[in-house]
Amino acid sequence: MNVAAEPANTDWGPFGRPLFNDASARALSRVGVIDIGSNSVRLVVFDGAARSPAYFYNEKIMCALGAGLSETGQLSPQGRARALAAIKRFQTLADGMGIPPLTAVATAAVREASDGRDFCSDVERETGLRIWVIDGEEEARLSAQGVLLGWPGSYGLVCDIGGSSMELAEISQGRVGRRVSSRLGPLVLCDIKGGKAGRRAHIKSVMQELGEKMGPQRDRLFLVGGSWRAIARIDMHRRGYPLHVLHEYRMTARSVSQTVKYIEKSDPEQLRSECGVSSARMALVPIAAEVLKRLISTFRPKDIALSSYGIREGMLYEQMPQRLRDRDPLIEACRFAEAKDARLPGFGKALHSFIMPLFQSAPADKKRLIKAACLLHDVSWRAHPDYRAEVCFDNATRANLGGLKHSERVFLGVALLHRYRNRREGTRFEDLYNLIDEKKQLQAEILGKAMRFGAMLWMEPDAQMGKLRWYPKKKRLELTLTPEAVPLYGEVAEARFLSLAASLGAETHVSTAA
Repeated sequence: MNVAAEPANTDWGPFGRPLFNDASARALSRVGVIDIGSNSVRLVVFDGAARSPAYFYNEKIMCALGAGLSETGQLSPQGRARALAAIKRFQTLADGMGIPPLTAVATAAVREASDGRDFCSDVERETGLRIWVIDGEEEARLSAQGVLLGWPGSYGLVCDIGGSSMELAEISQGRVGRRVSSRLGPLVLCDIKGGKAGRRAHIKSVMQELGEKMGPQRDRLFLVGGSWRAIARIDMHRRGYPLHVLHEYRMTARSVSQTVKYIEKSDPEQLRSECGVSSARMALVPIAAEVLKRLISTFRPKDIALSSYGIREGMLYEQMPQRLRDRDPLIEACRFAEAKDARLPGFGKALHSFIMPLFQSAPADKKRLIKAACLLHDVSWRAHPDYRAEVCFDNATRANLGGLKHSERVFLGVALLHRYRNRREGTRFEDLYNLIDEKKQLQAEILGKAMRFGAMLWMEPDAQMGKLRWYPKKKRLELTLTPEAVPLYGEVAEARFLSLAASLGAETHVSTAA
């Protein structure tokens, strides 16, 4: 998995040398976390690039530990039995995977229940696993850190909703600021007296207090938690949104308002079935929707983003040294993928250097995607040639890659599709192309065709293939080949070079370096 050592003065560009070769950065590989919430108990095992870990294993069991807590003051007996059985299963799975000891955290239900400590003792006695019960502000902090794992340097308000509580935390410049916890979880709100009117009055009152404590929060609102994800699924369904990836899905206040009305007038069972929401979760969605509507009207964020990263990812972020936190999660994940899956690890860097003259005027966010594409250009080579282009697109748009907006996923997908195919028409993904405009589709096509041509000059990662020169005003594309690369410029390579030129609308000139 290691890339060959390189001279100390190797230029890695603005993204820096990859850290996953460093043992201290790789030490976070294969980490298991159990999150014991009021509604669900989940095991996540992380693996892969430390800065952008993949989900090696992810399983959730809806236990409803917090059901009836407001009335009885204790954990649900049924939920308690189910949670203990789930944790036993997770511990056995972890032993079979050979991972280090699991880290287990419990949130609102366990910390508030009078028998919460007894439950933790039962778990430790039967599994040997110690549960860390965290308070509301710590829960808010860890959830916010999970958001920072996916969105480094983000700013805004993080809202994490569970079954028994809702936490708020502000983030700015990579740090967590003010944070507060409330009992606005839908399991608790089910027990509020006075029916719907009483519940809504209670939500309004508590949200007003939260607004006073947190102050103005007019930046982005990041939503964390299963109930928010369920509402986002319904929003996608209502809109006919084609890319069913919840992480970094964007909504507006108007869209949320329309979706809340849609939920109110729809048949819950039909909606649950159409949107792929569990029965237990769907039962809480209407109440969670009331909370979200009031949250938005109180804080008036400029936009709303879903985060699939939360407390579990926040615990992982907690262990990272600052130098790792500062890295770009997308680039680190792509470097890891290249080192693990490419036929010639390291060639992505050479390919990037070769094609960059075409994109010198590109903004920083576009150069980041170009770098990612070059690192990923060959990781799907095992797919059947007839389907390789589609596999590339599917991987880019749906893979667990942090730090990517949906439009950026599609741009990256179109570029990688053109790495293996001249035309993008005639695939099953055409409804996704419209998430970027025609100009960006053409830019992605040019990037893909540049990689498609550059891959024909496949040499050792440090070998000099030659140089591209692009004169956009003259619409002239020049290629100067090194003597070593001349034999590689055969008929197919020439055809790909001309295809690239056609997408640029350019005339061509080919020469050999002296």
